[in-house]
Amino acid sequence: MRYGNDGVWPRVTRVLEMSEVQQWFDDNGQDLVAHGLRVLLILALALVLRFLLHRVVQRVISTAQKGGVLSERRRQRAETLGSVLRSIASFTVGAVAGAMVMSELGLDLTPIIASAGVVGVAVGFGAQNLVKDFLTGMFMLLEDQYGVGDTIDAGPAIGTVESVSLRTTRLRDVEGTVWHIRNGEIARIGNKSQGWSRAVVDLPVALDTDLVAARALLQEVAEQLCEDEAYASRILGPPTVWGVQALTDGAVLRVVVRTTPDESGSVERELRERVLAAFAAAGISLALGQRLA
Repeated sequence: MRYGNDGVWPRVTRVLEMSEVQQWFDDNGQDLVAHGLRVLLILALALVLRFLLHRVVQRVISTAQKGGVLSERRRQRAETLGSVLRSIASFTVGAVAGAMVMSELGLDLTPIIASAGVVGVAVGFGAQNLVKDFLTGMFMLLEDQYGVGDTIDAGPAIGTVESVSLRTTRLRDVEGTVWHIRNGEIARIGNKSQGWSRAVVDLPVALDTDLVAARALLQEVAEQLCEDEAYASRILGPPTVWGVQALTDGAVLRVVVRTTPDESGSVERELRERVLAAFAAAGISLALGQRLA
């Protein structure tokens, strides 16, 4: 059919198309509104739930931080755990809400879940060292194995912990070198700062020394150190002379003192100086060729 005016047929086509669209909206409008409202409700509930979970985590962390002077170690541990818990809550709520929205829109979740599983396995194989670091760091924080300010023996390095995260631990050794150690690579930890420490001093004396007199003098010097006001706050108990620890070129006498964490070194140094002076004054000779421990 041909019309005299070339613009009539396109206008009729547009009218028909608009009427079809209008008809489709008339037939499906209520469903669209219903699905849209349900999607908005799901998203709103997800945001509210996420907000509430974050508030709960923040309240728990704030409660854990209360009481006494807050140490850097305790503060950082609480903040790291709080960050992990908030991330887990956000991911869980987001994943559930996303699945509900896709289900509401009529999407088949089976291929999506299968694809996500394949991608997860691939990422797991490719980033297994990273996952290992994070899991080890999380358990380390939960078990409070060490924290900021602790002196630890981490195998590759020995030093004072300056920073702890889920992936790495940063510590500084006695020479000032900063070590960054992946948590997943730490096979064992020796914490020298938890609870108490012990100052151990070995004195090698000549074999012909009167050991009874030497032990008595060693006990006396150690007790004087414990009574000194400058060191009394660092010492947790009376000193003990364990006696002859070893026999080499001489007899090795050992004295031990229980100290507060990280103070064993200063107590050992002071005790050595005092013992050397006391032994020299009493005429007690040290075994030549032996290194003082």
